[in-house]
Amino acid sequence: MARIGIAAQFRDGKQGGVQQFVIGLAQGLSRLSGDDEYIFFAYADQTEWLKPYLSGPCRLEITHPAPDVPWYKRPFRQSKALRRVWHALRQRTSHVVVPRSDGFIESYKLDLMHFTNQDAFLTTVPSIYHPWDLQHLHLPNFFTPLEREHRETRYRAFCEQARMVAAASTWIRDDLLAHYALPSDKVRVVPMASVLVGYPQPSETQIQALRARLPQRFLYYPAQTWPHKNHLGLLEALALLRDNYQLRVPVVFSGGQNAYAKIIRRTIKRLRLNGQVISLGYVSQTEVQALYQLAEALVFPSLFEGWGLPITEAMSAGLPILCARTTHLPRLVANAGLLFDPYDPHAIAQAIRQLWTDSALRRDLRARSLARASLFTWETTARHFSAHYHRLLGQTLNPQEQALLDAPPLV
Repeated sequence: MARIGIAAQFRDGKQGGVQQFVIGLAQGLSRLSGDDEYIFFAYADQTEWLKPYLSGPCRLEITHPAPDVPWYKRPFRQSKALRRVWHALRQRTSHVVVPRSDGFIESYKLDLMHFTNQDAFLTTVPSIYHPWDLQHLHLPNFFTPLEREHRETRYRAFCEQARMVAAASTWIRDDLLAHYALPSDKVRVVPMASVLVGYPQPSETQIQALRARLPQRFLYYPAQTWPHKNHLGLLEALALLRDNYQLRVPVVFSGGQNAYAKIIRRTIKRLRLNGQVISLGYVSQTEVQALYQLAEALVFPSLFEGWGLPITEAMSAGLPILCARTTHLPRLVANAGLLFDPYDPHAIAQAIRQLWTDSALRRDLRARSLARASLFTWETTARHFSAHYHRLLGQTLNPQEQALLDAPPLV
């Protein structure tokens, strides 16, 4: 029997794909049999998003309320000028501190701690760590010098501490090995899957209510408004289609919005795409299900990904995929979609035009998408991690566990 701690201290809707990963992992681990115990640690006032997915060997433990914005930082949220002064001062005076455990998780007598996102802490408990990606090294212009220093200092410390560093794909594994000089057997690939299978199904009434708010045909792009998600490149492509081919392709955005959302809104206005591009912001799990059912295809122009959960979600919904040719995404999509250069709006436009105007191609890609979806399940992901938990704790693996770990990565 092993007691495994799993980090789930997130604000609902603020962690993007990492939150979906924890939901999927909870779904998968809850279906496992055996004597192991999985303790998901969550903030006291941020548990409702996770509770429906925990059962069997999984249980919830409360840490403390989600941290609020300190009083002395609140005025800076309201003033752009004050924020600039604040960030300038931080650049000159801040020192990156690697946090240490306050003893809370140690009190649970854990055998292993699974840090599911980049924020971790130093502890005497053996750990698995997810750096997810090294985007700050590949796209440094999207980060301040302090943010890059913060990531580098903490990522390296937590990778060094961990008994295992988890990567979602071979591409990410190789990137970690190249930049951090980690032992090759320390970085292990464990693929992800689609969380849609565990989301509540929308009723016909809910689907029709959402349909009434949206165009009859549309492309769907679920992503937080981070710069690397490349909403701007997609918007430029939509304007090219309208101006060069008189082709008006509606797109629906969903996902949490941050300060960069203002730039996206200004670009929509500048390119005269109001009405053609609909931004829903953060939507419920039921609405996500409905959007995948209503969409014509998924468009995914991201410049950099640690995995790309919307792709596996689209596969499970049987959607054709239009995807950026970056990181491991071509291997993930395989034959279920069309690829394009995300830095070239003309290339994005041509891929959209090809799919949008060819019904036979869409039918073929729908079938390929559904077929590929069967390769990625959260139960398989959970079994992978369970086998690694046992391996790291020196336990004897059964033949099924050994076969999982010996198999070549899917992506």
